Amino acid sequence: MAQILFSSLIFSLTIFIGFFGTIESRSSARMYLQQQCRTAVYHDLCVQTLLPYTVKTVPGPQQLAKISLAVCLSKARQTKEYVDMVAKQFNKTKNYKDSQAVQECSRQINNGVNQITLSVKEFQQIGKDAEENFPLHEDNMQSWVSAALTDIDMCIDGILGDVIGGREKAIMKAKIMNVKQLASNSLAMLNRYTLRHRASHIVKNP
Repeated sequence: MAQILFSSLIFSLTIFIGFFGTIESRSSARMYLQQQCRTAVYHDLCVQTLLPYTVKTVPGPQQLAKISLAVCLSKARQTKEYVDMVAKQFNKTKNYKDSQAVQECSRQINNGVNQITLSVKEFQQIGKDAEENFPLHEDNMQSWVSAALTDIDMCIDGILGDVIGGREKAIMKAKIMNVKQLASNSLAMLNRYTLRHRASHIVKNP
């Protein structure tokens, strides 16, 4: 009986230690990300987005920028699918003006998806290309994410007027605003990475 109680105690203690270790690691990861995300406009979202990828490992600025862009691209694609679905519904059941507004938004979101995709692909070339081409990659990535933000803003301006109302408008607004915030944070993380990269390169090559 004593052996069973002892075994149960050890088992419970092991679970507790593992649980405590998880809490501690998440707390450390959160503190790390709060520092890394300090330049992001949507700071809390930045931490929340990157936290699942930071508990078991400690990604540096380059990896954090990659993750941020990848998450943004995924959300942008999901949002594009939703806006396309709403556009089809409006084309069948709503008036022409509503349908046109949503279709235009869909085109702009699609442009944003394409821009972010180009930025992700450009990012993949870093490390494969010569260091002297880093400024070109940097400019391209920043330009494409900035262009995506412009497209998303145009979509928001188009659907937040008096044209579209009700539940569809509320859901689209929430989804598109989330993509905008993720894109803004991605640009901040990208800028942080490129700044640190250039600084370290200068140190290594005075």
